[in-house]
Amino acid sequence: MKTTESQKHETGGAEEQDVAIDTSKMNAGQRAALELTEAARDATTLAGSFGQSLFMGRCELERMLPFPQPTHEDVDQGDAFLHRLEKFLRDKVDPDEIDRSGEIPDEVIRGLGDMGAMAIKIHPQYGGLGLSQTNYCRAAMLLGSHCGSLTALVSAHQSIGVPQPLILFGTEEQKRRFLPRFGKGEISAFALTEAGVGSDPAAMTTGAEPTADGKHFIINGEKLWCTNGTKAGVIVVMARTPDKMVNGRARKQITAFIVDMDTPGVEVVRRCRFMGLKALYNGVIRFTNVKVPAENIIAGEGRGLKVALSTLNTGRLTLPAACTGLAKKCLQAVRKWSAERVQWGAPVGRHAAVADKLAKIAAKIFAMESMTLYTASLVDRDKQADIRLEAAMCKMWGTEKAWEIVDETMQIRGGRGYETAQSLKERGEEPVAVERWMRDCRINMIFEGSSEIMRLFIAREALDPHLKVAAAALDTRLPITRRAVAAGKAGLFYAGWYPRQWLAFLDGGLPRVEGDIDPILARHLRFAKRATRKLSRSLFHAMAFYGPKLERQQILLGRFVEIGTEIFAIAATCARAQSMLGHANRDPKVLSLTDCFARDSRLKIKELFRSLHSNNDKANYRVAQEILNGDNEWLERGIM
Repeated sequence: MKTTESQKHETGGAEEQDVAIDTSKMNAGQRAALELTEAARDATTLAGSFGQSLFMGRCELERMLPFPQPTHEDVDQGDAFLHRLEKFLRDKVDPDEIDRSGEIPDEVIRGLGDMGAMAIKIHPQYGGLGLSQTNYCRAAMLLGSHCGSLTALVSAHQSIGVPQPLILFGTEEQKRRFLPRFGKGEISAFALTEAGVGSDPAAMTTGAEPTADGKHFIINGEKLWCTNGTKAGVIVVMARTPDKMVNGRARKQITAFIVDMDTPGVEVVRRCRFMGLKALYNGVIRFTNVKVPAENIIAGEGRGLKVALSTLNTGRLTLPAACTGLAKKCLQAVRKWSAERVQWGAPVGRHAAVADKLAKIAAKIFAMESMTLYTASLVDRDKQADIRLEAAMCKMWGTEKAWEIVDETMQIRGGRGYETAQSLKERGEEPVAVERWMRDCRINMIFEGSSEIMRLFIAREALDPHLKVAAAALDTRLPITRRAVAAGKAGLFYAGWYPRQWLAFLDGGLPRVEGDIDPILARHLRFAKRATRKLSRSLFHAMAFYGPKLERQQILLGRFVEIGTEIFAIAATCARAQSMLGHANRDPKVLSLTDCFARDSRLKIKELFRSLHSNNDKANYRVAQEILNGDNEWLERGIM
């Protein structure tokens, strides 16, 4: 979406300024990590997305109302593929056997390749199905409801493996050379993580040195937890290339290479095994003098981190989609169990304790699906759409809610939830694999950006508009005169912006849609607008109080992130419900479902606002440091 003149005025023209973060008080490692990451970020504007606007006090519901709908052609194409995929999964895939054996049968992998499941979003001109992001998410939901290991195989290949980076950044020559291989069923992988490097790319040790003629690069290093790495024919490898001088200082360069796994020097050192996803083909990959053509670089030298971050944006959507499918499977299981299982003279679903769980499970699922479908629609509308915040919110919120739902499913089914499907089957009972679902589900809050990293990532993006306005004034590296000028401009901006965060009549009300917005939904949407203004005010107050030290207040920033994400969830859920009410086959019960979710979410938001000022953060941090210092080692006595 283009920036309007009014939005440019609101930012004070800040989108044209460089964002300067004061690194003078950081150590060398912190400075290098920040500068490398900042260099890979896209320049953003306050008009960038619905998510960004929330942290500046604008709940732009007109972006969601009416809720985006796929075309009939898109739905038909998706339905045709999903019908084939569903039949294949039902007839050919035994998820419990895959879990027991730790292997996906070769005929299953071949069958998926034959139906185009390894090239879902690849354009037909390159041998793919050419389906939309929305249909890809629908496929992930279907897979996620059946087999976690298979979901990981298909999604890691297409979400973060070779196809997505090439779709976004590949040259025509690269697309013609590699993409048709995936239409024939070949699998790819993504190699970023290293043993000593978690979420800090500046510490990467895998290096790529150019040959004397510049036509090739020689890669040396080792990558950890490379999902699909033991099955892949081709992978994307992130490696450090020679530093580049920027403003008289050396800046580390991360470059993305396409590497064929049969290239001399590429070695699968070992396959990693995990608590869940027993058939995950994840491994340690070593590169010893691996010679790669320079034309295999994606997006250009030094652009690897941008490739990684951009790929992860759309890739992250697969996780909440798959989690939604798993959560729906949980709902199916507990609905049936709660209606049939009788305790104390009544089905357990009639007892208030279980009934409350059932309602919240269903409400969360509707919200998860709404958020994911909305964000997928942004990609379908514009392949270059800025979905950083929405994708990160979907990933963080969706994976955490899925875990809560699986946990509640385990609790409702009791011993039969804890018992394995095999054991249940051998005793003559229905083999509902809650135990497997729980093991498979736990990783979702860790990989492709842990929940903690997601909160920091969203917080950085939330602060970005404010940094564009005020960063120069706070940057001690700049001359005092320049800081004074920047402070004056920032003061003018906030003198106009801050009062508007208190004035409800400037909201402009709810957007007009075909037919009136249902009163129940309208009440929740108005709350979302009020909460958005309070969120922006509270964030501004925290900035004024902490100044540059706000970045260290990770727990506090996490609360701001959670408030913004809950507002996003309310908006997406209400917008989708309004769309469903306007449909010819309307189901008024969607109102009670949405109302249930929004009421709970509103309570959560109110509690989060209270905890901004009333919390135990300092006391908890102090105790943590005492633990690190060994002051409480006596607590560890009496164990093996």
